[in-house]
Amino acid sequence: MSPCYIETDRLRYAYRGGQGCWVLKDIDLQIHSHEYLLICGASGSGKSTLCRTFNGLIPHFYKGTLHGSVNIAGINTAERSVGDLFATVGMVFQNPEVQLFNQTVTREIAFGLESLGLSREEITSRIGESAKIIEIDHLLSRSPHELSGGEQQLVALAAILALKPQIIVLDEPYANLDPRNVTRVRGVLKKIHQNGTGIIISEHRLPLTIRDVQRVVVLHEGKIALDGRPEAPLFKDMETFGVELPLAVHIGQWLGLKEIPVDVEALYNGLSFENFPTNLLPAPLDLPPVDASVVLAVEQVSGKIGKKTILEKIDFALKRGECLAIVGANGAGKTTLIKHLNGLYRPSQGCIRVDGHDTKPLKVSQLARYVGMAFQNPNGQFFKLTVWDEIVVGAQTLDCYDESWIRELVELFRLEPLLKRAPYRLSEGEKKRVAFAAALAAKPAVLALDEPTAGQDMFFRNALGRLLDRLCKYGQAVLLITQDLSFAERYAHRWLLMAAGEIVAQGRPDEVMADEHAMNRAGLEPTDSFRLKMMRAGGVRHV
Repeated sequence: MSPCYIETDRLRYAYRGGQGCWVLKDIDLQIHSHEYLLICGASGSGKSTLCRTFNGLIPHFYKGTLHGSVNIAGINTAERSVGDLFATVGMVFQNPEVQLFNQTVTREIAFGLESLGLSREEITSRIGESAKIIEIDHLLSRSPHELSGGEQQLVALAAILALKPQIIVLDEPYANLDPRNVTRVRGVLKKIHQNGTGIIISEHRLPLTIRDVQRVVVLHEGKIALDGRPEAPLFKDMETFGVELPLAVHIGQWLGLKEIPVDVEALYNGLSFENFPTNLLPAPLDLPPVDASVVLAVEQVSGKIGKKTILEKIDFALKRGECLAIVGANGAGKTTLIKHLNGLYRPSQGCIRVDGHDTKPLKVSQLARYVGMAFQNPNGQFFKLTVWDEIVVGAQTLDCYDESWIRELVELFRLEPLLKRAPYRLSEGEKKRVAFAAALAAKPAVLALDEPTAGQDMFFRNALGRLLDRLCKYGQAVLLITQDLSFAERYAHRWLLMAAGEIVAQGRPDEVMADEHAMNRAGLEPTDSFRLKMMRAGGVRHV
């Protein structure tokens, strides 16, 4: 094993304005230069904060109180600037757009290299080398802001890789990616690691990372709770700390297997289905009553941005008490569709009716009473100075303020400790929870949640699922826009599968996933539970 490259010693940290709340508490951690390390834990456990200490963003950019030390290759980060540490440990943020600001991909990769004072020849060489490894040669002349989320993630990664850091840190790299882009980024990270660069990932989606990493560190309330190899002894306690395990691990533990598999193929190859725990697989939800009223009707809607058609003849209805998941890959048109529901975009053809009202003559402010939305990136929705004010402002403005309901939301989303903090200062997961509470505060006829589980821990996912179930029983209509098919399989009554601005399939989750042609067209893969069902039904060993 190579020498220790990152070392923290009794590290404690509190953000400025955090009312003396220690986000990190006595962290002692040693990371070797060629490790593939996963840092996981519940939202607010300190994962992102810890990652920010690895390249000097804490304490130099994020101000606050730091005790103890962080050393990078023997250098105390408190004694060097971020610029001095620039090329030692590179970082790719959860939302890659925040670190992409040049006109072309070539300029984006060149920017950091120029700041190092490298020669033109060296810069050109590194751009070509990095683009080849990441496989984005064909994007070099494109604008980063015109790319898909997966492509932006790869560009941000290429820009960091070109600096030739010893370790690359990625904060929730898969949070906003569809399955194909996840597979693509995973493959690139494996290649980078095999070439000798260390990888540190902070990520909730354990099923996507556990097969790749060599070591797992679990944080809980700012402390290291678990540290070890991704094997049975470590799996045993991980859910205690809000980490969601792969389905194969759950079943392997339930069956008492000595060797715990991490994917369904490995599970099936050594499994007898005689005592298979079907209770661990999601059961179909009861559909709303046939006579339930339609609260949202989208009739032959097409939409354009400029001259480009982005939606084509979208047609569906949503009933009271129904949760409808709109699923599809990055760029399928899911978010564009829901922006037509509250007037942010207007259909070029067709009609949308919400709670019996035609949306065409209504202003965005009027539609806000009927359609509550929490978008994928909550930063663009915040405009108040405290979390409490952010949650209540919509309900107050629309004259439907109900403090008991809002207090219930605060408890549900675990926001009590955050109410006096600025929403911009929260972790990405905490921001999501604030946005959901704000969208629900006005009790809208239709609740639309855009990628609600992205970057969220098991506790939140379970709580959100229970809330959706309860809301539907109360008659609330819910639109769930997501790439998290496992969540949508468990909590949505029906799916709309989108690809290239069209609906290519709709029906019960199992019905949609069984349509192989539509799933391939949409760029999605069936859930592990569906694949196991198919294996059991047909004796297929690999799907």
